[in-house]
Amino acid sequence: MNLLPIRPATDVRWDLVALGEVMLRLDPGEGRIATARSFRAWEGGGEYNVARGLGRCFGLRTSMVTALADNAIGRLIEDLMRQGGVDLSHLLWVPYDGTGRSVRNGLNFTERGFGVRAALGVSDRGHTAVSQLRPGDVDWDAVFGREGSRWFHTGGIFAALSETTGEVAAEAMAAARRHGAIVSYDLNYRPSLWQAIGGRGRAREVNRRLAPLVDVMFGNEEDFTVGLGFEVHGADPALGALDPTGYGQMMAEVTRTYPNLAVVATTLRRAVTATRNDWGAACCAGDALTQAQPMEGLEILDRVGGGDSFASGFIFGLLGGQPLQKALDYGVAHGALAMTTPGDNSMASLADVEAVMRRTEARVQR
Repeated sequence: MNLLPIRPATDVRWDLVALGEVMLRLDPGEGRIATARSFRAWEGGGEYNVARGLGRCFGLRTSMVTALADNAIGRLIEDLMRQGGVDLSHLLWVPYDGTGRSVRNGLNFTERGFGVRAALGVSDRGHTAVSQLRPGDVDWDAVFGREGSRWFHTGGIFAALSETTGEVAAEAMAAARRHGAIVSYDLNYRPSLWQAIGGRGRAREVNRRLAPLVDVMFGNEEDFTVGLGFEVHGADPALGALDPTGYGQMMAEVTRTYPNLAVVATTLRRAVTATRNDWGAACCAGDALTQAQPMEGLEILDRVGGGDSFASGFIFGLLGGQPLQKALDYGVAHGALAMTTPGDNSMASLADVEAVMRRTEARVQR
């Protein structure tokens, strides 16, 4: 018996629909933001990265619900998303006011970090087009009813963008469930986003209101403790982050509190340095804990987007009816590969992911 009642692919237009903000990422390469003289441009966003990974790496049909201000920066983000292979038929264009006083597109300056220097992100995303979405702006019955999707994904980054985006997320999740789509939600707690609209208390309020509408929940330790209010007990940092015991107890408590949750999943990471991490993942279905095959001493080029790529690999496994163990291994391998290349998004192929799952030696392929 399958863990989740996933609709057949032949019944729907989409394998996954995502809702979130897509920003222009400006990357100073090996340098630092404060001293950079040039930046490389990428597109990125927590929810979008999942849709892109499922489409580009795993070959599934994905669509993005988002909004952009209609100017040259918005058209650049659109062009980057088109290169990423994500359908944009649900992209909403908002008229630009000429200066960005009332509506604009988000920018995300991100430096990678190296060795003892941690990665750094600086967001410039106030008054963005997508943050101004309100309930009723999207015809969700058309998206999930007339078109249909097997899966819907959104998260705490989108919910934190404004006072209204949490309401939009709830509206979308309810429609997805009504039409038989599996709903996943990545808590993705970002204090910088929540501080202007109520901080930790508001984050917990919104996440707790959305949790009963979720089937599969993602998060790391901070997400669950600060963003949802569950404590991790018995996890000894001296043992390394790959010991899932305390996390398993916490995730089981989450599923008992929200019995609608079929699966709760977490990445396990210990940053030895910015460029060497211990990396793994675990999940709970009810009280049963499953752990991925861990990777110790993983070498990192750019850690941003690793968790999103984990989520897309895990979702790919679940959509394919794989056991939790194998779905986790897809997620861990895909996340690991995403962190070996620059930018938010995965540049891996399914063959790359499965080679890492087999722990194939990293010899030159000729």
